Parts: sequence; C-alpha cells; structure tokens
Amino acid sequence: MKIGIIGAGNIGGNLTRRLTALGHDVSVANSRGPHTLTALAEETGATPVTVEEAARGAELVVVTIPVKAVPDLPSGLLDEAADGVTVIDTNNYYPQRDGRIAAIEDEGVTESRWTARQIGHTVIKAFNGTYAQDILDRPRPAGAPDRMALPVAGDDEAAKRRVRDLIDELGFDTVDAGSLDDSWRQQPGTPVYGFQEGVDAVTKALAEASPERPADFRA
Repeated sequence: MKIGIIGAGNIGGNLTRRLTALGHDVSVANSRGPHTLTALAEETGATPVTVEEAARGAELVVVTIPVKAVPDLPSGLLDEAADGVTVIDTNNYYPQRDGRIAAIEDEGVTESRWTARQIGHTVIKAFNGTYAQDILDRPRPAGAPDRMALPVAGDDEAAKRRVRDLIDELGFDTVDAGSLDDSWRQQPGTPVYGFQEGVDAVTKALAEASPERPADFRA
C-alpha cells in the first residue's frame, strides 16, 4: 500500500519503521523539510518528502502532528491522493500545548471531528493512546494471549475496516470504538488512554469512559 505519513515524531517515526518493514511504500514528511529526515529514510527506506507531497498517490495518510498545527496543513492536501484515500488521525488535544480551541472545549466537538473539519476529509481515530515504543516492541501474532488491542473510531466503515486490517498486520487486535462523535472515549484522561491490554479489557475501558475531561486538561 502507498502510505503518506505527516509527522515524524515518536508515533510517526515508529509507524514509518514498522510499515516499511512490512513492505509498504511509505513517504514521510515533517514541518522542517525532507533534509531533516535523511537518517530515518536511510534506516527505513521511506521516501522523505515535503508536507505538500506526502499524500500524493497515497491510499492511506497518517496525520500525526500537534493539534495546533492541523489548520496550517496545506490547502488541498489530499487533492492528489488516491481515490477513496483513508486518513488516520493520531492526534490528541492538549490545551497547555495547543492553546484553547473553543469548538473542542465549549461545543464538545471531539478532537478528530475537529481535525476532519480542518482538512475537509473524514478521519479514522487510531494510535492516539498508544505508546510509541509499543509499536516496535509489542506486536504479537493473531491469537496470542498477550496481544494488545487498540481502539479505532470513525464514521466511514470501509475506511475503518482498512485501518483495522492494517493494525492487525502490525501485530495488534482492534476494538471498534464507534463513530467520530464517540471518539472522546479514547481521548487523554480516559481509561483506555495508554492502556496495554487485550480486546475484552479495552472494550470494558471504553464503556467506562466519562465525557468529563480531567481538570488538568482544561485550558
């Protein structure tokens, strides 16, 4: 699969490592330019590109940048992506870092719903509560008793299926966490955030989530 990754931090970098190792054609971009990605490209075989080029021809695009940077993504980012492109949003809203976003704080818009509005394309919420090192260290074969499960939320069922299949290929189970309007259940401060358990425990954690954010997540 041709995959574009926007953001080369801990999550983006480790997804680049794993997805290239699995044989996917990965292009990776960051805000500082392709010349800063030489080491990652040499390590993985990924193609370093500009943000404007990251989605070109891509069947799947991963957006893994600070929420405050999402509105600064290039206009028409997905115009040259493959038809039916799937977009994964791994982002989390931290007001201490991102500033106050009224739609999220006052109107109750979920982080990924807000991101989808900014880029003009629906997204699938995944990997946002996953420790980056687990992407490298915790893959297990299907059926393994210690296989971790990751929650996945989104409105497009076909796109969600594609993401869940990719996560399975990466070595993790998944739990359908509902629509983007349900994705608050996997935001920071919820029981499933950073959870390293299997399907049953993740399903239970999602059900136990409260929509009230902890006080330290208020701007």
